[in-house]
Amino acid sequence: MNALASKDSFGAKSTLDVDGKSYEIFRLDAVKGEGLDVASLPFSLKVLLENLLRTEDGANITADDIKALAGWDETAEPDKEIQYTPARVIMQDFTGVPCIVDLATLREAAAELGGDPTKINPLSPAEMVIDHSVIAEVFGTPEAFERNVEIEYERNRERYQFLRWGQTAFEDFKVVPPGTGIVHQVNIEHLARTVFTREVDGELQAYPDTCVGTDSHTTMVNGLGVLGFGVGGIEAEAALLGQPVSMLIPRVVGFKLHGDLPEGSTATDLVLTITEMLRKHGVVGKFVEFYGAGVTALPLANRATIGNMSPEFGSTIAIFPVDEETINYLRLTGRSEEQLALVEKYSKEQGLWHDPAAEPRYSEKLELDLSTVVPSIAGPKRPQDRVELTEAKTSFEGHLPSYTSATDAKIPVKLADGTEFELENGAVTIASITSCTNTSNPSVMIGAALLAKKAVEKGLTRKPWVKTTLAPGSKVVTDYYDKAGLTPYLEKVGFNLVGYGCVTCIGNSGPIIPEVSAAVNDNDLAVVSVLSGNRNFEGRINPDVKMNYLASPPLVIAYALAGNMNMNLFEDPLGQDQDGNDVFLKDIWPTPAEVEETIATAISSDMFTKDYADVFAGDERWQNLPTPTGDTFTWDEESTYVRKAPYFEGMAKTPAPVTDIEGARVLLKLGDSVTTDHISPAGNIKKDSPAGKYLLEHGVEQRDFNSYGSRRGNHEVMIRGTFANIRIKNQVAPGTEGGYTRDFTQPDAPVSFVYDAAQNYAAAGTPLVVLGGKEYGSGSSRDWAAKGTSLLGVKAVITESFERIHRSNLIGMGVIPLQFPAGQNADSLGLTGEETFSITGITELNEGRTPKTVNVTTDTGVEFDAVVRIDTPGEANYYRNGGILQYVLRSLVNNN
Repeated sequence: MNALASKDSFGAKSTLDVDGKSYEIFRLDAVKGEGLDVASLPFSLKVLLENLLRTEDGANITADDIKALAGWDETAEPDKEIQYTPARVIMQDFTGVPCIVDLATLREAAAELGGDPTKINPLSPAEMVIDHSVIAEVFGTPEAFERNVEIEYERNRERYQFLRWGQTAFEDFKVVPPGTGIVHQVNIEHLARTVFTREVDGELQAYPDTCVGTDSHTTMVNGLGVLGFGVGGIEAEAALLGQPVSMLIPRVVGFKLHGDLPEGSTATDLVLTITEMLRKHGVVGKFVEFYGAGVTALPLANRATIGNMSPEFGSTIAIFPVDEETINYLRLTGRSEEQLALVEKYSKEQGLWHDPAAEPRYSEKLELDLSTVVPSIAGPKRPQDRVELTEAKTSFEGHLPSYTSATDAKIPVKLADGTEFELENGAVTIASITSCTNTSNPSVMIGAALLAKKAVEKGLTRKPWVKTTLAPGSKVVTDYYDKAGLTPYLEKVGFNLVGYGCVTCIGNSGPIIPEVSAAVNDNDLAVVSVLSGNRNFEGRINPDVKMNYLASPPLVIAYALAGNMNMNLFEDPLGQDQDGNDVFLKDIWPTPAEVEETIATAISSDMFTKDYADVFAGDERWQNLPTPTGDTFTWDEESTYVRKAPYFEGMAKTPAPVTDIEGARVLLKLGDSVTTDHISPAGNIKKDSPAGKYLLEHGVEQRDFNSYGSRRGNHEVMIRGTFANIRIKNQVAPGTEGGYTRDFTQPDAPVSFVYDAAQNYAAAGTPLVVLGGKEYGSGSSRDWAAKGTSLLGVKAVITESFERIHRSNLIGMGVIPLQFPAGQNADSLGLTGEETFSITGITELNEGRTPKTVNVTTDTGVEFDAVVRIDTPGEANYYRNGGILQYVLRSLVNNN
């Protein structure tokens, strides 16, 4: 286990007194020496440096690691890996369920090994917000919220019962129940500390709040000066169990801000401008850090909006330093005066407080004058495709031929209530104020509601073909709408509350109006969605909607009123008033003064205090769920959603010796740039797939299959969906596309499903290998890409190169990552995938050493030395134990 008690090679351990309370801290200015310039490091690297100082253990984190970070060369390409220990873990329900399944299984395994199951708890605080399961089935009525929550509970009862058990069974694990808010907004409004405190070895320590999350937009908390980013489930589990997360010391891009936003431009316009700039510059895998005088003038909500979009730039984080505005926001959202005093004094003491005049060392620099930001949208399919609002009509017209050949179609539609109209290309069929990006930002949310009020006063309402939904990030939003008297106006233009959750942004938009859907599909119309979210990829929002645009909440309402993307909002009227006069956007757009005045009178600290006072308790539905009790979970053998994980079956207290791999067969031979999306189960479950057949055999009808994402807690479904992506091309089975291979346990090696062949290999006792090309496992670090690989019986993956996190995840699941010799690959070595492989030299790990290479031979005479990609002592320990979970379990059982 990673010891949190530091070796303190630099004598950094000290104390900090705040209003008579003493905290143990690790001083950054204690790190001195030739070439070590800590004072000029970027804010984000100072946070990482403190992390290494505090967790130095001489093995995973050494004095040399600390020197490497303190002596960071901003001009160099990243090549030094460090072990970072986040203060806490935050999860959403889809990606968090497998983590809790594994914890529950760990408890049973601990009991079977003679340990105390109650000792199995998160070693770092873990919080889960259930926000990904609500779907906007019902809209446009006062009953929409209640009805959608009812449907949500009906569909997800099994998962919720399991999570409710976890909430009561585990220490340091808290669940924010459904119908409360979006994980990232709840994080900034309540869960984030900015400076964390925890008792370690009898001492109360204070240190920067850091987190990893099982959602890519965890970066929203960067707006509060918290270093947080999204990771895959295996890294989250590692952090949850006290293990460090591997990362390269990154390049840091400094983004200087100055000036002020002009009237008419919103935080959304700013973030779309920044997204475009950073995508163009290239920041994948880098840290982005904002500095300069413009930071001081930027409200915290705007900072959080920018931080949220970090995955859309491609950066690991997009962080703001701590300053007076941070303190003001913490005070507004109900944090204690004791916490505020600690944050300010600690940040100033450690050089983490923002100095507008200072310019830290950065690898690269960009600059933006905020006064140049203009109203914008992004689309029709990528967040970085910014379009100035004045050019939206022209841009749409240019893209339209790519989406339909029926460019001049006008289709008559009659709704069930008798309403008749003609539907055209560009019709706005979904207008949704949704997602963490903007619904956390009072200026754009109040701006939208004031626009709705002015529209109602002019006699405007949504067009009848538009599905309008309001899904705020927290209950505070509806509180301040009510206090400002704005809720009735939103409802009159169709924006009734549909839920507190991600909704449209993750594809939970629900069906569009049925008659509209029929017209769209029967006539190949290219209709659009307009949403205040962060992602608009093709096919993501709704299967009927081909073109998707990101926009600020006020513009979402404006487009619902206008009804079509094929218009210029600055020149064309949105509709007519009661007297038949044209109404233009400028007639109903609220002024900054109106927005600020409403915010000042409608939003108060007591709203946050009230809404978060009992945030983990939930409503009556949550509290009345029949919930298993006990230290271990009572698994339902009939459940198709949550099943006991198989990782510990037959496990002994001490690991068996590592063995070489003999007589292995190739399950898949793959090309370059195979991503975790290719490997990991995702999307809909097809009826004739192994997963579909499994569900049918277990009495689940096809309409209730749900998605792989919703069934992540059932390994039986997920194994069957591994390597089953419809676009994967397995060269062992040439001419096929999808989850197919050849089964060499059968005569003539017929083509079969990957899962079926793996089962036959397992029955025959045949280990498996996967061959890959360059950048194997790139993309999102999906946990099931590694879990599924392991559970299919794969013992080694041999590639030209790995994506860093997937390589680490494979080790965490007991699979050895190997690389072909430099300059070689499967083809150059003459490998077809039909060979039998033997891999020797792995047993050197039993001597406490990690071999640099192992010998690979085949029955066809091919021989080469493969490079072993077990890169750290911690990874070697994981592999010797058969995986990270087995390592943690043995450590806990054998040390108690």
